[in-house]
Amino acid sequence: MGVRYAEEPCKSALNRVRGMPFGWSLNPYMGCAHRCTFCYVRAFERRADRPGDDRYGETIRVKTNVADILRRELARRSWEREEIAIGAATDPYQPAEGRYRLTRGCVEVLAAASNPFGLITRGPMIVRDIDVLQEASRRASVSINFSIPTLDEDVWRKTEPGTAHPRQRLRALRQLVDAGIRAGVGMAPILPGLSDHPEQLAEVVRAAREAGATHLWGNVLHLRPGTREHFLEKLAEEWPEELERYERLYRRGAYLKRADADPTRQQIAELRRSIGIADRRREVIAPAPREEQLALAV
Repeated sequence: MGVRYAEEPCKSALNRVRGMPFGWSLNPYMGCAHRCTFCYVRAFERRADRPGDDRYGETIRVKTNVADILRRELARRSWEREEIAIGAATDPYQPAEGRYRLTRGCVEVLAAASNPFGLITRGPMIVRDIDVLQEASRRASVSINFSIPTLDEDVWRKTEPGTAHPRQRLRALRQLVDAGIRAGVGMAPILPGLSDHPEQLAEVVRAAREAGATHLWGNVLHLRPGTREHFLEKLAEEWPEELERYERLYRRGAYLKRADADPTRQQIAELRRSIGIADRRREVIAPAPREEQLALAV
């Protein structure tokens, strides 16, 4: 599939986010060439009257001035150095980044402003930016998350068609951790009946441990309108025997009932504990503790 890049300057870089663990997001691109069948951004595209079906990922909107706008927004007196999530609605290290280097530019701006951020990606290209990620980590809290929901070859190929192999992501993770950067694994989304078998979950957690992951978390699939239709269409093509299960599980809404989701979450938590995911970096790059003015004894 060919990809068209639309260079469009942006008016703002930071987006206010509600109902998420983070308050602000930053996306140097809109649209994603990874074309994951389960991507929740397809639902956002539908609400914006843009295609969320097979056409999603054909056009990548490139925010050519995003680093300059970000610098201006971080310089506002009202800005309180809140944590920013990079990649919540697009992969910041998709192939376009090799050409435009917008994510690198934004990380440089965040480092200069000593602003904390977290970043999620499926792109091994991130190792190119180890130098600026180290500098950012010296100045503020930085957390990198590699999205690795499964190591199952069949599931990966059919649900993440434009992504690098999960093992490549693990190798990139190792390089970041060896460079002193806090980097871990996000096992999301876990797909019921496809990637939630105990041995599949354990395989990912063991591989994350071997790669040096400092942390690991996981969550199950949710299907909002816009994503739901596309995912179920692909499911019917690749795993028709699973279609009835998904129609039943997601009959009442976008999220699984707790009774269906909690066992998978609990398995991941137990695997994380038993396999021993922890921060074992030999060199830890982190900001120096802020000096506190001590009260003088009278």
